[in-house]
Amino acid sequence: MFGSFLSGVYRRSLLASTILASLGSVGLNTPSNAQQSASPNLLPPIRIAPPPDRTTDSRPPSHRAASRSRRAARSAPRQPPITETPVPGTMGSTVVSPTGVVTPARQLASSITIVTEKDIQTQQYRTVPDILRTAPGLNVLQAGGPGAQTSVFMRGTNANHTKVILDGIDIGDPGNANGAFDYAHLLAADIQQMEILRGPQSGLYGSDAIGGVISIITKKGEGPPRATASIESGSFKTFNQTLGLSGSEKNFNYAVNVAHLHAGDVPVTPPELLPPGRQAIGNNYDNMTYSTKLGVDLNENLTVNSVVRYTDATLLFTGDGGFPSTPNATQSTHAVQQLFNREEAVWSLFDGRVQSYFGVNYTNSRGYDAGPGSPVTTTTGERLKFDWRTVAEIARDNHLVFGAEHQTDRIDTTDLAAKNGNKAGFIELQSALANRLFLVANVRQDSNDLFGERMTYRVAPAIIVPITETKLKASYGTGFKAPSLSQLFRDFPTFNFFANRNLKPEDSRGYDAGFEQPLFNDRVRFGSTYFHNDITNLIDYNATFTSLVNVNSATTEGTETFVSAQITERFGIRADYTFTRAVNAATGMQLLRRPKEKWSATATWLPLDALTLSATVLRVNDWIDVTRDGSISGIVAPGYTLVNLRGDYAVNDQVKIFGRIDNLFDARYQNPTGFLAPGLAIFGGIRVASYGVR
Repeated sequence: MFGSFLSGVYRRSLLASTILASLGSVGLNTPSNAQQSASPNLLPPIRIAPPPDRTTDSRPPSHRAASRSRRAARSAPRQPPITETPVPGTMGSTVVSPTGVVTPARQLASSITIVTEKDIQTQQYRTVPDILRTAPGLNVLQAGGPGAQTSVFMRGTNANHTKVILDGIDIGDPGNANGAFDYAHLLAADIQQMEILRGPQSGLYGSDAIGGVISIITKKGEGPPRATASIESGSFKTFNQTLGLSGSEKNFNYAVNVAHLHAGDVPVTPPELLPPGRQAIGNNYDNMTYSTKLGVDLNENLTVNSVVRYTDATLLFTGDGGFPSTPNATQSTHAVQQLFNREEAVWSLFDGRVQSYFGVNYTNSRGYDAGPGSPVTTTTGERLKFDWRTVAEIARDNHLVFGAEHQTDRIDTTDLAAKNGNKAGFIELQSALANRLFLVANVRQDSNDLFGERMTYRVAPAIIVPITETKLKASYGTGFKAPSLSQLFRDFPTFNFFANRNLKPEDSRGYDAGFEQPLFNDRVRFGSTYFHNDITNLIDYNATFTSLVNVNSATTEGTETFVSAQITERFGIRADYTFTRAVNAATGMQLLRRPKEKWSATATWLPLDALTLSATVLRVNDWIDVTRDGSISGIVAPGYTLVNLRGDYAVNDQVKIFGRIDNLFDARYQNPTGFLAPGLAIFGGIRVASYGVR
């Protein structure tokens, strides 16, 4: 039944789409809240900087230095110096998503994977699904090539149990059926850092964060004006381009980016599903994404930030029709227009020890679907959120975070207009003792107009053991997933199916415990984490299949293990292994589309200063699935192994040429069943910059 929705989301009746989406396999987000700044100062500024303008600033040097210090404090709370580590991993990085405060990853108990801009450029990721495929604890399903419906299962939880945030904006679509996010249209060209935070996070983030949070932070302008551009072509009639301009001047920073991704002919339909004599038609996808990120220091204590992102994407794909269903002879159309916006003011007091963030978020997502013999449908989801958060440094390395939010979600379709409101307040303590013992504890109270009150919390201690430097970590947290507006209000009387206005949120309790061990001055690091989640009140059909009710429960558990090593100054490698057991708690049956085992390894080599080579191996073992039309359930889908190669060469400081090979050995597999994944593909291109090409 999970696969039925995926295979029919763009081409079946609205009833089938809505009902099957409610089961949590794929779909798109519900009321939820994010505790992040639009423009966190995660990375140190670049070294190239213009000299101070002494003609316009006549203050003494000491006064100018104090002003710069106060402006820096508004971007991030004071932290001790961070020692960067050469080994692949996360211990030397800073993150914001686990606590809402920019923090060295070594101080946190959270299970988190960090993907930087450098990683994205080295691995030549073009979309967010590309980035997520090798991440530990995740299973990514994409119904075909670029632009096809994409869902992510984190630690065995449902696809609608992960919150997605972009620059502090919850970008889930209230107009979608069950609240699962579709990652297909997120391009990677302007990403500075991605943080994949695993485990229940509702104590800080509210609804949807049962499995975890995926936070995307886009590039912030720094230094002299810098122009960038790239062009790429290759298999499947691919033609991609990017264009960017960024920098900072006195009290103003700016970043403007345009990205275009086009894949004109991607084979998706398995030949054995086609009627005799019918030729398969490849998917055609086109995506234009425009983004801006601006910041202004109005004075020594007040900064304003703005983020605007707009995506216009169209997918032409082969749907199904008839009974029994077969792929159609003509293509269907799925188009989306997405607007994500955050306006933010940051007020800093006491030399940055107290910072208050005031934000207004607005998202608008419009989906258009048309297929042969089916009526045209449009659905609009809209979210407006006001938030306030204050970070107070009560002692060195000890922060108190508290805030409040008010959010309104709306859905508008041809047969439904509905809305829901949510208010929330939260408080968090982030503490450190002697740079060895760390604790994060938070609690949050949500008050929803439709389902009432929900309190959630999380406690996460970590300790660095002296002498061995072993990091021991653990966390325990609760989470919930609110019913979507469609599940609550959308009736289909023609099919004798009705919404349930009395649905309750899905609830969870989860914990994890693990360790990380550095060796040889942190040139080698390995670790493992055990996780366990119990989820209740899962939304499913009632006994007569006429509505939805809270009836199911599930248990997910497993381990995430990694090892990374910087063998030489020019050669490094990282490997991850995930084991997941995800079952129906009542029957013990394995849940759909959760492979038990997944492992990946990535090696990077710099044979020359200007040349970077990389290779990745990804292995996903078999899983339980359904057929493309959903008529047969419980089938075993075979696993697959992928080998990808990457290379780039810097001609000089302004020009870099690059190439990549995906699926080197042309592995033929379907993920999910009924949808071919792309085979062997070769791409190449050139990237230029006015200086410092990356």
